[in-house]
Amino acid sequence: MNLTPKQLRIVQLIRESRLTNGYSPTMQELAEATGVSKVTAFEHVQALIRKGVLEREAHKARSLSIVEDAPLPDEAAPLQFPLVGRIAAGMPIEKCEQDDMLDIENLVGPRLGSNAGTFALRVEGESMRDEGILDGDYVLVERRNTARDGERVVALLPDGESTLKTIFREPDGSIRLQPANDEFEPIIVPDCQIQGVVTAVLRSYR
Repeated sequence: MNLTPKQLRIVQLIRESRLTNGYSPTMQELAEATGVSKVTAFEHVQALIRKGVLEREAHKARSLSIVEDAPLPDEAAPLQFPLVGRIAAGMPIEKCEQDDMLDIENLVGPRLGSNAGTFALRVEGESMRDEGILDGDYVLVERRNTARDGERVVALLPDGESTLKTIFREPDGSIRLQPANDEFEPIIVPDCQIQGVVTAVLRSYR
């Protein structure tokens, strides 16, 4: 999809605000964050609506949201690396063919037939520590509004907070968002908004 740098930045700001706060920025906030006038920010938003990237509820403040399944250029950059063998904490134990490639997009990208994008979030806190998701890690998240029991999700809670937990539906209809650390209690809510499902964890040693 052909978006200008300013339009792409506006989409990123809206996504970040909805993930963090549960609502979108105001037009004034978008203008200040992108260094343009409020009128120009409004024109960019209208262009994004026409392109099918954004939608809004009429006569409702802070209601801008990203259209479900809208392909975004910052959400699906393919990455491939040469796959040269396997390692057992020492010398390679099996050599692969020279033309083998590790396709990151195929490994952690959207499921076959899905147009959903994938975005990244930086993890803060230790509530998912026992599943190997540590403070400072990055998670890749497939943008979805549904999830199966046992999947690790980014969930927007009724109080507007977002959290990364494993989702389970209880017999009474409530939702349990389960941490992977005994120092944290499960979060039990009557309902929550699923914003995506974790597909991979990335950790940098640089």
